Amino acid sequence: MRIDPDATVAEDAEIGEGTMVWGFAQVRDGARLGKECIVGRGAFVDTGVVLGDRCKVQNNALLYAPATLEDGVFIGPAVILTNDLRPRSISPDGQLKRGSDWAAAGVTIRHGAAIGAGAIVVAGVTVGRWAMAAAGATVARDVPDHALVAGVPARQLGWVCACGGRLDVDPGDGRWTCREDGTVHRLTDGTMAAEG
Repeated sequence: MRIDPDATVAEDAEIGEGTMVWGFAQVRDGARLGKECIVGRGAFVDTGVVLGDRCKVQNNALLYAPATLEDGVFIGPAVILTNDLRPRSISPDGQLKRGSDWAAAGVTIRHGAAIGAGAIVVAGVTVGRWAMAAAGATVARDVPDHALVAGVPARQLGWVCACGGRLDVDPGDGRWTCREDGTVHRLTDGTMAAEG
């Protein structure tokens, strides 16, 4: 484990073996970071946020509670995982809202998924295994496993392999093949999965 002296890490945050937290990052109380993670410069990991093993959270990313990242998730620079579907500073009677005045809705990022630089993932959304959100996307609804989404709001443009390569369909047999590594996938009832 390596924590930069300019990082702020709460005493009760759990930091896994081999994890690095770089300068000016903040890891709040109750956060749990798995093994071999990287938390970049200026990143914010909120109270109770959970990262699996080997996650990368790039510079200036903001992960608000109660976000959960499974193993191998990539969070690009300046990504924001939000947690409030109806944000307000004050209540209707003009009182400053406190933590007890709202219910946080966490973002879930499944195994191996990647969120590109500057993307925003809206509260309550789940991004599927090995899915990819393009840089600058606003992800406002759930993303299927292996889906590639982009735009504002994000829309599905295609499918990607675990390696990140685009998948192309063979119209003859319905199998999908990765352009990069040749891995074969099959789409069944809207769910993409590698064969074998």
